[in-house]
Amino acid sequence: MQKVISIGKQNFVSLRENDCFYIDKTDLICKWWESKDEITLITRPRRFGKTLNMSMLNCFFSNQFTGREDLFKGLVVWKKEKYRKMQGTYPVIFLNFAAIKGSNYEDARDGIIMAINEAYSEHRYLLESNELTDGERKCFEELDYYAKNPGIKKQVANDTICNAVKNLANCLSRYYKKKVIILLDEYDTPMQEAYLYGYWKEFTAFIRSLFNATFKTNPYLERAMMTGITRVSKESVFSDLNNLNVVTTTSTEYETCFGFSEEEVFQALEERGMNNQKKLVKSWYDGFIFGNTHDIYNPWSITNFLDKKQVRPYWADTSSNSMIDELIRKASTDIKEKMEELLQGKEIVVNFDEQIVFEQLDQDENAIWSLMLVSGYLKAEQIEYRGVLLEPWYHLRITNLETTAMFTTMFKGWFAKNQSNYNQFMKALLSDDIDAMNYYMNQIIMTTFSYFDVGQNEPERFYHGFVLGLIADQTDIYEIRSNRESGFGRYDVMMIPKIKETKKYPAIIMEFKVRNIKREESLEDTVQTALTQIKEKCYDAELYDRGLKKEEIHHYGFAFEGKKVLIG
Repeated sequence: MQKVISIGKQNFVSLRENDCFYIDKTDLICKWWESKDEITLITRPRRFGKTLNMSMLNCFFSNQFTGREDLFKGLVVWKKEKYRKMQGTYPVIFLNFAAIKGSNYEDARDGIIMAINEAYSEHRYLLESNELTDGERKCFEELDYYAKNPGIKKQVANDTICNAVKNLANCLSRYYKKKVIILLDEYDTPMQEAYLYGYWKEFTAFIRSLFNATFKTNPYLERAMMTGITRVSKESVFSDLNNLNVVTTTSTEYETCFGFSEEEVFQALEERGMNNQKKLVKSWYDGFIFGNTHDIYNPWSITNFLDKKQVRPYWADTSSNSMIDELIRKASTDIKEKMEELLQGKEIVVNFDEQIVFEQLDQDENAIWSLMLVSGYLKAEQIEYRGVLLEPWYHLRITNLETTAMFTTMFKGWFAKNQSNYNQFMKALLSDDIDAMNYYMNQIIMTTFSYFDVGQNEPERFYHGFVLGLIADQTDIYEIRSNRESGFGRYDVMMIPKIKETKKYPAIIMEFKVRNIKREESLEDTVQTALTQIKEKCYDAELYDRGLKKEEIHHYGFAFEGKKVLIG
């Protein structure tokens, strides 16, 4: 009998007690314990089983689950006698920061207090012990009162919050005569919100103190594991934490412990009589790479596909992608050109630091590649180390069809308010209707220019955003290239038809020019300058090499002046 697929269930106990579909990842327990690392941080994209794995670790180690061998029978970890004896033998503090998404510092701080108080609530039995001091009892009650009454004038002192996890570990260690395991899931969620809403410095100063007390100066700690999406810089939140082992998506440790392997996915398809879907599933959901292990599938998309038996961008639809959207939209033409290459299925090679420094995202544009890699939107097929300093250069591609669909939706969304005008412009472009092209382009620009955060004399960011929009809608019939060499120069945009009906789908070259008021009396003059450049620089050369004839190629000059554009 096929096991029921429970979508979104992240509680290991519930999953096992209800005999739901589960792919065994308990080898994580063995690998982590045998590593002997004191503090481990594992980063993986969202919806990759981080929370379920942390719940599993909690159920295995926590003495609150002593005697629950039924949860692990038949799984990898239970085949090893050493680990059977370890089940349910440690005091565990389990924290989850996933829900901390405050739009200001006070709300984020309240969220931290509530998360810590949940851990305290699980161990309120300690209040019945005679071993707790008056100060420790007061901490229990103070956190509980504040968590139930957030925003009250008399706040819990930062020092109390920052030392709360360490103090709870102290209480548990004395009570059980054993050091404590600390599990912290989605550690970086509140930090991403702090960056997005502009309270990064204040919040990281607070969280740094919390992490240092919890992990660095905690003598009651046996081991700790943290999970998250990003590897936030050590200087930001883990200062002087020398006992931290960071495992990113490019690390070889724990390669198979998160996500589904191809073997696991294909076996699940076979069990459900869906052998004929393997190729389709692979094209849509394969492509993730962890360390040296390729062909890793996203668990969220696979479980949804097995349940609904329909191909959809399940994983891509679970997030707004607002941070990446904003960074790409405001990025330089170089970043947008690289995005064009990625959308056309090509590889880009870039250098960046995997360590995310959120406050530097606005200054160091290459940090966006790090963010997209750790988020799972891009995959690193190869990392080469260059020069004496062995700087890492990443060979990146879009992960799979699902992430391609996510980017396409994002770029089309830039013109959502102008979708009708955008569609009409494309029709006019393909039919060589200059008057209609001018009308609809001016309608688009009036509402879209400011959205791309550019100055009046700097339209490059707009038109490269526009090119991404063209790519998103036209990749089936056109190969779209921008800022490439042809003839004796570099054209701005070239649309090369993939379909041979050149009357319906002509080749198109576009040249963009900002009016130079010293040399050009009008936008008409600027248009002529653009058209002359196309001719004199022989931009048609690349198209002639591909076998196109002169009458199959259309030239267009775009002249910009502020929010006005003239096409000729």
